Amino acid sequence: MTADPFLTHRGLLFTVAYEMLGSAADADDVVQETWLRWAQVDQAAVRDPRSYLVRVVTRQALNRMRTLSRRPEDYVGEWLPEPLLTSPDIAEDVELTESISIAMLTVLETLGPTERAVLVLREVFDVPYDEIAEAVGKSSAAVRQIAHRAREHVAARRPRTAVSRTEQQRVVDGFLAAVTGGDVQGLMDVLAPDVVVIADSGGLAPASLRPVSGRWRVANALSRFAQHAPGVPITTPLVNGAVAARIDAGGDFDTAITFVVEGGLITRMYAMRNPHKLGRLDAVAELRR
Repeated sequence: MTADPFLTHRGLLFTVAYEMLGSAADADDVVQETWLRWAQVDQAAVRDPRSYLVRVVTRQALNRMRTLSRRPEDYVGEWLPEPLLTSPDIAEDVELTESISIAMLTVLETLGPTERAVLVLREVFDVPYDEIAEAVGKSSAAVRQIAHRAREHVAARRPRTAVSRTEQQRVVDGFLAAVTGGDVQGLMDVLAPDVVVIADSGGLAPASLRPVSGRWRVANALSRFAQHAPGVPITTPLVNGAVAARIDAGGDFDTAITFVVEGGLITRMYAMRNPHKLGRLDAVAELRR
Protein backbone atom coordinates (compact mmCIF):
# COMPACT_ATOMS: atom_id res chain seq x y z
CA MET A 1 0.00 0.00 0.00
CA THR A 2 1.37 3.41 -1.00
CA ALA A 3 1.96 5.79 1.88
CA ASP A 4 -0.23 8.87 2.07
CA PRO A 5 1.87 11.78 0.70
CA PHE A 6 0.52 14.04 3.41
CA LEU A 7 1.85 11.75 6.14
CA THR A 8 5.14 11.36 4.27
CA HIS A 9 5.64 15.13 4.09
CA ARG A 10 4.00 16.15 7.36
CA GLY A 11 7.35 16.99 9.01
CA LEU A 12 8.30 19.16 6.05
CA LEU A 13 4.94 20.95 6.09
CA PHE A 14 5.23 21.65 9.81
CA THR A 15 8.76 23.00 9.33
CA VAL A 16 7.69 25.34 6.51
CA ALA A 17 4.77 26.65 8.58
CA TYR A 18 6.86 27.01 11.73
CA GLU A 19 9.60 28.97 9.96
CA MET A 20 7.00 31.28 8.48
CA LEU A 21 5.06 31.77 11.71
CA GLY A 22 7.52 31.28 14.59
CA SER A 23 4.78 29.46 16.51
CA ALA A 24 4.39 25.71 16.79
CA ALA A 25 0.73 26.06 17.79
CA ASP A 26 -0.04 28.19 14.71
CA ALA A 27 2.01 25.82 12.54
CA ASP A 28 -0.05 22.87 13.80
CA ASP A 29 -3.25 24.70 12.86
CA VAL A 30 -1.91 25.48 9.38
CA VAL A 31 -0.86 21.86 8.83
CA GLN A 32 -4.34 20.72 9.90
CA GLU A 33 -5.92 23.16 7.43
CA THR A 34 -3.60 21.81 4.74
CA TRP A 35 -4.73 18.25 5.49
CA LEU A 36 -8.38 19.27 5.18
CA ARG A 37 -7.72 20.71 1.73
CA TRP A 38 -5.66 17.68 0.73
CA ALA A 39 -8.53 15.40 1.73
CA GLN A 40 -10.89 17.30 -0.55
CA VAL A 41 -8.88 17.14 -3.80
CA ASP A 42 -8.60 14.37 -6.40
CA GLN A 43 -5.25 13.14 -5.12
CA ALA A 44 -4.70 10.86 -8.11
CA ALA A 45 -4.67 13.95 -10.34
CA VAL A 46 -1.90 15.67 -8.34
CA ARG A 47 1.33 15.08 -10.26
CA ASP A 48 3.74 16.28 -7.56
CA PRO A 49 2.17 15.88 -4.10
CA ARG A 50 5.17 17.43 -2.30
CA SER A 51 5.05 20.64 -4.35
CA TYR A 52 1.27 20.78 -4.10
CA LEU A 53 1.30 20.38 -0.31
CA VAL A 54 4.07 22.95 0.14
CA ARG A 55 2.07 25.38 -1.97
CA VAL A 56 -1.07 24.84 0.12
CA VAL A 57 0.72 25.10 3.46
CA THR A 58 2.43 28.29 2.28
CA ARG A 59 -0.89 29.89 1.36
CA GLN A 60 -2.43 28.89 4.66
CA ALA A 61 0.58 30.19 6.58
CA LEU A 62 0.42 33.49 4.65
CA ASN A 63 -3.24 33.85 5.59
CA ARG A 64 -2.37 33.19 9.23
CA MET A 65 0.58 35.64 9.15
CA ARG A 66 -1.61 38.44 7.84
CA THR A 67 -4.20 37.94 10.56
CA LEU A 68 -1.41 38.01 13.16
CA SER A 69 0.35 41.06 11.72
CA ARG A 70 -0.53 43.18 14.76
CA ARG A 71 0.83 40.65 17.25
CA PRO A 72 3.96 42.63 18.30
CA GLU A 73 1.87 45.76 19.07
CA ASP A 74 -0.64 43.83 21.17
CA TYR A 75 1.90 41.71 23.06
CA VAL A 76 3.12 42.60 26.57
CA GLY A 77 6.90 43.08 26.42
CA GLU A 78 9.19 41.49 23.85
CA TRP A 79 7.82 38.77 21.55
CA LEU A 80 10.02 35.76 20.80
CA PRO A 81 9.35 32.67 18.68
CA GLU A 82 8.13 29.51 20.37
CA PRO A 83 11.11 27.24 21.18
CA LEU A 84 11.21 23.60 20.10
CA LEU A 85 13.10 20.62 21.50
CA THR A 86 15.17 19.23 18.63
CA SER A 87 17.07 16.01 18.01
CA PRO A 88 20.86 15.81 17.57
CA ASP A 89 20.49 14.93 13.87
CA ILE A 90 18.91 18.35 13.22
CA ALA A 91 22.11 20.00 14.43
CA GLU A 92 24.01 18.12 11.71
CA ASP A 93 22.06 20.02 9.03
CA VAL A 94 23.81 23.39 9.25
CA GLU A 95 21.41 25.27 6.97
CA LEU A 96 18.29 23.95 8.68
CA THR A 97 19.76 24.58 12.13
CA GLU A 98 20.55 28.18 11.26
CA SER A 99 17.11 28.75 9.75
CA ILE A 100 15.24 27.48 12.84
CA SER A 101 17.46 29.20 15.40
CA ILE A 102 15.64 31.64 17.67
CA ALA A 103 18.06 34.32 16.50
CA MET A 104 17.15 33.79 12.84
CA LEU A 105 13.43 33.45 13.48
CA THR A 106 13.59 36.76 15.34
CA VAL A 107 15.22 38.39 12.30
CA LEU A 108 12.55 36.88 10.03
CA GLU A 109 9.93 38.64 12.17
CA THR A 110 11.19 41.92 10.68
CA LEU A 111 10.09 40.84 7.19
CA GLY A 112 6.62 41.20 5.70
CA PRO A 113 4.56 38.03 5.20
CA THR A 114 5.32 37.61 1.48
CA GLU A 115 9.01 38.42 1.92
CA ARG A 116 9.29 35.89 4.71
CA ALA A 117 7.50 33.19 2.72
CA VAL A 118 9.68 33.76 -0.34
CA LEU A 119 12.92 33.76 1.64
CA VAL A 120 12.06 30.64 3.63
CA LEU A 121 10.93 28.64 0.59
CA ARG A 122 13.91 29.68 -1.52
CA GLU A 123 16.80 29.76 0.93
CA VAL A 124 15.83 26.92 3.26
CA PHE A 125 13.83 24.53 1.09
CA ASP A 126 15.26 25.41 -2.35
CA VAL A 127 11.80 25.68 -3.94
CA PRO A 128 11.99 26.85 -7.59
CA TYR A 129 10.99 30.46 -8.22
CA ASP A 130 8.05 29.52 -10.42
CA GLU A 131 6.59 27.30 -7.68
CA ILE A 132 7.07 30.04 -5.08
CA ALA A 133 5.36 32.48 -7.46
CA GLU A 134 2.33 30.21 -7.66
CA ALA A 135 2.24 29.80 -3.88
CA VAL A 136 2.39 33.52 -3.07
CA GLY A 137 0.37 34.81 -6.03
CA LYS A 138 3.18 36.79 -7.69
CA SER A 139 5.04 36.58 -10.99
CA SER A 140 8.33 34.68 -11.07
CA ALA A 141 10.19 37.93 -11.82
CA ALA A 142 8.56 39.64 -8.85
CA VAL A 143 9.48 36.72 -6.60
CA ARG A 144 13.14 36.98 -7.65
CA GLN A 145 13.14 40.66 -6.71
CA ILE A 146 11.43 39.96 -3.40
CA ALA A 147 13.96 37.21 -2.64
CA HIS A 148 16.86 39.56 -3.41
CA ARG A 149 15.53 42.31 -1.12
CA ALA A 150 14.70 39.88 1.67
CA ARG A 151 18.14 38.26 1.41
CA GLU A 152 19.86 41.63 1.76
CA HIS A 153 17.60 42.61 4.67
CA VAL A 154 18.38 39.40 6.56
CA ALA A 155 22.11 39.43 5.72
CA ALA A 156 22.45 42.81 7.43
CA ARG A 157 20.82 41.52 10.62
CA ARG A 158 21.56 37.82 10.89
CA PRO A 159 23.93 36.66 13.64
CA ARG A 160 27.05 34.73 12.73
CA THR A 161 26.25 31.50 14.54
CA ALA A 162 28.43 28.97 12.73
CA VAL A 163 30.07 27.39 15.78
CA SER A 164 30.31 23.72 16.64
CA ARG A 165 28.06 22.08 19.18
CA THR A 166 31.17 21.35 21.27
CA GLU A 167 32.00 25.06 21.39
CA GLN A 168 28.39 25.94 22.21
CA GLN A 169 28.37 23.39 25.04
CA ARG A 170 31.67 24.69 26.46
CA VAL A 171 30.50 28.30 26.52
CA VAL A 172 27.03 27.49 27.89
CA ASP A 173 28.51 25.25 30.60
CA GLY A 174 30.87 28.07 31.62
CA PHE A 175 27.97 30.50 31.70
CA LEU A 176 25.82 28.22 33.86
CA ALA A 177 28.68 27.49 36.27
CA ALA A 178 29.15 31.22 36.78
CA VAL A 179 25.41 31.89 37.16
CA THR A 180 24.78 29.11 39.68
CA GLY A 181 27.92 30.05 41.60
CA GLY A 182 27.13 33.76 41.71
CA ASP A 183 30.49 34.35 40.03
CA VAL A 184 30.35 37.86 38.57
CA GLN A 185 33.88 37.69 37.12
CA GLY A 186 33.10 34.33 35.58
CA LEU A 187 30.06 35.89 33.89
CA MET A 188 32.14 38.82 32.68
CA ASP A 189 34.58 36.35 31.15
CA VAL A 190 31.93 34.57 29.08
CA LEU A 191 29.79 37.53 28.01
CA ALA A 192 30.62 39.78 25.05
CA PRO A 193 30.98 43.49 25.90
CA ASP A 194 27.80 44.33 23.95
CA VAL A 195 25.79 41.26 24.99
CA VAL A 196 22.02 41.63 24.77
CA VAL A 197 19.39 39.67 26.72
CA ILE A 198 15.81 39.57 25.42
CA ALA A 199 13.12 38.02 27.60
CA ASP A 200 9.60 36.98 26.59
CA SER A 201 7.06 36.55 29.36
CA GLY A 202 3.92 37.85 27.68
CA GLY A 203 3.20 39.56 30.99
CA LEU A 204 2.62 36.16 32.59
CA ALA A 205 5.94 35.82 34.46
CA PRO A 206 8.52 38.21 35.91
CA ALA A 207 10.85 39.46 33.16
CA SER A 208 12.27 42.66 31.77
CA LEU A 209 9.89 44.18 29.23
CA ARG A 210 12.83 45.62 27.27
CA PRO A 211 16.17 44.18 26.16
CA VAL A 212 19.02 44.41 28.67
CA SER A 213 22.37 45.21 27.09
CA GLY A 214 25.99 45.51 28.16
CA ARG A 215 28.26 43.00 29.88
CA TRP A 216 28.18 44.68 33.30
CA ARG A 217 24.40 45.18 33.45
CA VAL A 218 23.73 41.61 32.34
CA ALA A 219 26.33 40.06 34.67
CA ASN A 220 25.08 42.12 37.61
CA ALA A 221 21.48 41.05 37.02
CA LEU A 222 22.36 37.38 36.58
CA SER A 223 24.68 37.27 39.59
CA ARG A 224 21.62 37.45 41.86
CA PHE A 225 20.28 34.18 40.48
CA ALA A 226 22.29 31.98 42.89
CA GLN A 227 21.00 33.94 45.88
CA HIS A 228 17.33 33.71 44.92
CA ALA A 229 17.26 30.21 43.44
CA PRO A 230 19.95 27.99 45.01
CA GLY A 231 20.06 24.41 43.80
CA VAL A 232 17.65 25.00 40.91
CA PRO A 233 17.72 22.12 38.38
CA ILE A 234 19.29 23.24 35.09
CA THR A 235 19.79 21.07 32.00
CA THR A 236 21.25 21.82 28.56
CA PRO A 237 18.97 20.32 25.89
CA LEU A 238 19.13 21.07 22.19
CA VAL A 239 16.57 23.77 21.48
CA ASN A 240 16.01 24.90 17.89
CA GLY A 241 19.14 23.02 16.92
CA ALA A 242 21.53 24.57 19.44
CA VAL A 243 22.67 24.00 23.03
CA ALA A 244 20.28 25.82 25.38
CA ALA A 245 19.52 26.04 29.09
CA ARG A 246 16.35 24.75 30.70
CA ILE A 247 15.70 26.09 34.20
CA ASP A 248 13.15 24.45 36.47
CA ALA A 249 12.87 27.07 39.19
CA GLY A 250 9.76 26.06 41.07
CA GLY A 251 9.18 22.40 40.38
CA ASP A 252 7.52 23.25 37.08
CA PHE A 253 9.35 24.14 33.92
CA ASP A 254 10.05 27.85 34.19
CA THR A 255 12.54 29.23 31.64
CA ALA A 256 14.31 28.29 28.43
CA ILE A 257 17.36 30.26 27.30
CA THR A 258 18.96 30.04 23.88
CA PHE A 259 22.31 31.59 23.08
CA VAL A 260 24.21 33.18 20.22
CA VAL A 261 27.91 32.36 20.60
CA GLU A 262 30.53 34.24 18.60
CA GLY A 263 34.28 34.10 19.14
CA GLY A 264 33.90 32.06 22.32
CA LEU A 265 31.62 34.65 23.93
CA ILE A 266 27.85 34.95 24.36
CA THR A 267 26.64 37.89 22.27
CA ARG A 268 22.91 37.39 22.69
CA MET A 269 20.51 35.46 24.91
CA TYR A 270 16.82 34.79 24.37
CA ALA A 271 14.94 33.87 27.55
CA MET A 272 11.46 32.38 27.08
CA ARG A 273 9.33 32.65 30.23
CA ASN A 274 5.82 32.75 28.76
CA PRO A 275 4.33 29.46 30.05
CA HIS A 276 2.21 29.13 26.90
CA LYS A 277 5.39 28.85 24.83
CA LEU A 278 7.21 26.21 26.87
CA GLY A 279 5.03 23.18 26.17
CA ARG A 280 7.01 21.96 23.15
CA LEU A 281 10.17 21.32 25.16
CA ASP A 282 9.03 17.96 26.51
CA ALA A 283 8.88 16.13 23.15
CA VAL A 284 11.23 16.28 20.17
CA ALA A 285 9.76 18.19 17.24
CA GLU A 286 9.61 16.53 13.82
CA LEU A 287 11.46 18.96 11.54
CA ARG A 288 12.35 18.09 7.95
CA ARG A 289 13.59 19.65 4.73
